Amino acid sequence: MSFNQTVIDEFRAHQGKVGGYFEGSDLLLLTVTGARSGAERTVPLGYVRHEDRLLVIGSNLGGPKHPDWYHNVLANPMVQVEVGTDSFEAIAVPAEGEYRDRLFAHVVAVEPGYGEYQENTSRVLPVVVLERSDPAPGEGPAEIRSLADKLVEVHVWLRGQLRHVSAEVDAYFETLAAHRGDGAAPAPGLGLQIRQHCLAFCQTLEIHHTGEDAHMFPALAAQNPHLQDVFERLRTEHVTVARLQQELSGLLADIGGADPERFRKELARMSQELNAHLDYEEESLLPLLAEIPFPPGPPAS
Repeated sequence: MSFNQTVIDEFRAHQGKVGGYFEGSDLLLLTVTGARSGAERTVPLGYVRHEDRLLVIGSNLGGPKHPDWYHNVLANPMVQVEVGTDSFEAIAVPAEGEYRDRLFAHVVAVEPGYGEYQENTSRVLPVVVLERSDPAPGEGPAEIRSLADKLVEVHVWLRGQLRHVSAEVDAYFETLAAHRGDGAAPAPGLGLQIRQHCLAFCQTLEIHHTGEDAHMFPALAAQNPHLQDVFERLRTEHVTVARLQQELSGLLADIGGADPERFRKELARMSQELNAHLDYEEESLLPLLAEIPFPPGPPAS
């Protein structure tokens, strides 16, 4: 058994407490999806709290390369976090520029060892913010009792990510517009943040639609043959949404050289089309899904 697995097993067996080298340390378990393998991998990491968020550092003990988990979260930003007895989904967002430096100074003030790791390597140690992806209070169903509730919960999350991306894009262009003085405006340092939220949105939407096309739609269509046109329209819209996802990713990848007004107009168009699809899906499916328990119970004997 690897050292990491021993720590993971002890962590889960003792409500987040471990002994030995890590005794008394703030430790969490981060489960990421492999960039190449697509397999889930869990790694124990030290963390530092900053306001209502958790920070993890790609220190790799001061080694010359970023740790594997960091490369994985760049490719797949949705992660699972375990802290004590709490477990939640989060979006892993590396900080950039002055914001990263400010957070790292906070980290070193709390845990000076990270400053020593930075001194031992020429690379800039990544500071990754783990942002809980729970819906905001008052958004979405208070309790998930049916498949309709689950669909609404997923849609609330997707809409929230779209709003998040739009707000970050506005902040990006406003920072550029506020630049005064000679020379080109410095990059506002939101590129990775926008990218990670866009990736989280697109990957979650793709998984959601793949599951619907493969499982939920065929089962519902078999029970409701009079709604064949509805399911055909939803499948067709999924193809359109997949195209919009690619356009959105391409648009955000070119934000550095984009015209602000055109960029915002294109982002608003895509957001409007995506929200219209979610609205139609809810209008069509929620009455059918309201009577289906979630999570599903045991099969009838």
